[in-house]
Amino acid sequence: MESYEVTEVLNRPLSQELLARDVARLAYVAKDGTPRNIPIIFAWNGSTIVMSTPKNAPKLHALSENPMVALTIDTEVHPPKILLVRGRAELDYVDGIPDEYLQATSTYEMTPEQRVGWETEVRSLYYDGMVRIVVTPTWAKLIDFETTLPSPVEELIRQREERQRA
Repeated sequence: MESYEVTEVLNRPLSQELLARDVARLAYVAKDGTPRNIPIIFAWNGSTIVMSTPKNAPKLHALSENPMVALTIDTEVHPPKILLVRGRAELDYVDGIPDEYLQATSTYEMTPEQRVGWETEVRSLYYDGMVRIVVTPTWAKLIDFETTLPSPVEELIRQREERQRA
C-alpha cells in the first residue's frame, strides 16, 4: 500500500473518530513464535500511533526481534466500525512517563482528585521510565459495514451478483 493511500484512509472522518479512542488491540509475534493480541492504550499524534509499556514487558523482547505489528481499533456497537492498521514498531526507552501515556488516559472518567492520585501512583510505579512503542502505519483499512466491508465479504457479494446475472 502506498503511503498516500494509508494517509487517505487514516484521514477519513470515521478513522479520525476511531483514532481518538483510547484502547487498541496490538498483535505481534512472541519470542516463542506464537501470536499475541493484547489490549493497550494508545495516542494518535497525526502520523504515528504511540503506546507505552513498562521496561520489563515481555513484548519488548519480541518486538525488538520482530517489529512488525497489527492494530485493531473498533467500536462495541452493531454494525461495528473497525480500523485495521499495520506497521513497524520502534522502541523508544524514555525517562519518566511519556506524554502520550497521560494523553491516552485523559478520557478516563476520574474526578480531579482521583486523577492526581492516579498520576502519583503511576509516577511512583514507573519511576525509572517507560518504553514508547511507536508505530508508523504502512497499511490501513477502514470497515464500516455500510460503505466498506471486509475484502472476503466484498468478494462474496461480487460472486453472488455474477451468479444472479447468469
